[in-house]
Amino acid sequence: MIETDVVIIGSGPAGIQAAIHAGRKKASVVIVGKTVNSALYGAHVENYFGIPGKKSGIELLKDGIVQAETFGCKVLDENIISASKEGDLFKLVTENDVSIMAKAVIIATGISRVKLGVPGEKEFFGKGVSYCAACDCNFYKGKTVVVVGDETEAAVSSELMTKYASKVFWVTKDTKASEKIADKASAAGVKVVRATALSIEGTTRVERIRLDNGETIQTDGVFIELGAKSAADLAMDLDILPEIDDTIKVDSNCATVVKGIFACGDVTGKPWQVAKAVGQGAVAGIAAADMVRGA
Repeated sequence: MIETDVVIIGSGPAGIQAAIHAGRKKASVVIVGKTVNSALYGAHVENYFGIPGKKSGIELLKDGIVQAETFGCKVLDENIISASKEGDLFKLVTENDVSIMAKAVIIATGISRVKLGVPGEKEFFGKGVSYCAACDCNFYKGKTVVVVGDETEAAVSSELMTKYASKVFWVTKDTKASEKIADKASAAGVKVVRATALSIEGTTRVERIRLDNGETIQTDGVFIELGAKSAADLAMDLDILPEIDDTIKVDSNCATVVKGIFACGDVTGKPWQVAKAVGQGAVAGIAAADMVRGA
């Protein structure tokens, strides 16, 4: 169990900047998230104040993490699988079963949904294709569903769907999920299929998914869970209703409608620029630190 003043979900530019400013205000801070999930990872930055030409996104993220650590921030390179409010505190649990109790939460995950990139995915979005099991689980009571993904969130979603669907398949080629959570999904009755999705097919709605092992699964729905728990999922876990485009509404201090929860960066909407993410990160970090310290 880790106890902290502020927990930041997301280790991109917004989350790291929030950590630096909260740490500077003498708040204890934990950053949770994989830098490889940041939109900046593998990209580059240009036309940014103080940086002539281009600079590697990976380099910026690594430098930012080092800066945050100099202010005492603890960094966990893993994903959050659940979040809840317990009294005046917030409880977050990671894929490696680390529990974190915090007085304030800053959501800085970004909003991108990782796409599968197969025929039928775009055509059947909203017609059997979903990127959020927690959002759409109620539509599949007594039905057959397929969850696609290799990481922990796919295992979590598969286990969740056993509470609604009559049959759940988890399609995963190279599983990177926590062994404990993968075992929990299997124990709940999830059938694991070692394969890669080739196409999603149907007429007016999803009817089947074809795999590279030659198998075709007849299904009512396909849940694509290729990355970490999304901002929309986390927001709903914490009693925040996201906007129609999955963004989170905040005020001038980056505070949400729930006291103690802040959001910054891409998750708050356009423009999706590093400059905006860093600026909001600073605002959110200061506001969260001031709140927990009673300033």
